[in-house]
Amino acid sequence: MILADKSIKEKIQSGEISIEPFSEEYIQPASYDLHLDRNILTFDTEKHSIIDVKEPVEDLMVKIEMDEKSGYVLKPGQFILANVVEITGVDSRHVGRLEGKSSLARMGLIIHATAGFLDPGNKLRLTLEIANLSPLPIRIYAGMKIAQLAFEQLDQHCERPYGSSGLNSKYKGDLTVQASKMWKNF
Repeated sequence: MILADKSIKEKIQSGEISIEPFSEEYIQPASYDLHLDRNILTFDTEKHSIIDVKEPVEDLMVKIEMDEKSGYVLKPGQFILANVVEITGVDSRHVGRLEGKSSLARMGLIIHATAGFLDPGNKLRLTLEIANLSPLPIRIYAGMKIAQLAFEQLDQHCERPYGSSGLNSKYKGDLTVQASKMWKNF
């Protein structure tokens, strides 16, 4: 069951859900608005011509800090990684579901390719997989509303929250944008 605005506030009060920083003005009817952080990762296409999923990707991406006034121009077809400003967390009985903002999607801006799930027991800055599907460049800005997070309650506490031994929880507690760690699965 997706939590309503009143339930989100109650779960934050009880500590079952955490959002830092938190402001009631960003609570929507059934979600919480998240804001774009200034740090992004973009592919270094001058050094690399292929991605091998079995190999570490430390230098595959370049970190860029967005200028607050001029933002960052995302070219048509370009893909970047970025964080949200907020650190969000859920206990072992809740999950978070990352969703895009309709107004941005109508411009062709997609904020997650597939990884839109905040696992039970994790607390981190969510990573956005941002792509420009429009035929025109899109300028984005640090601090802008970029996504929303809906919360759901599990039918019971999970036995092995994210980060438990044996789960290969590669992104537990991340606070800065990280490139893929897929190679650790091999």
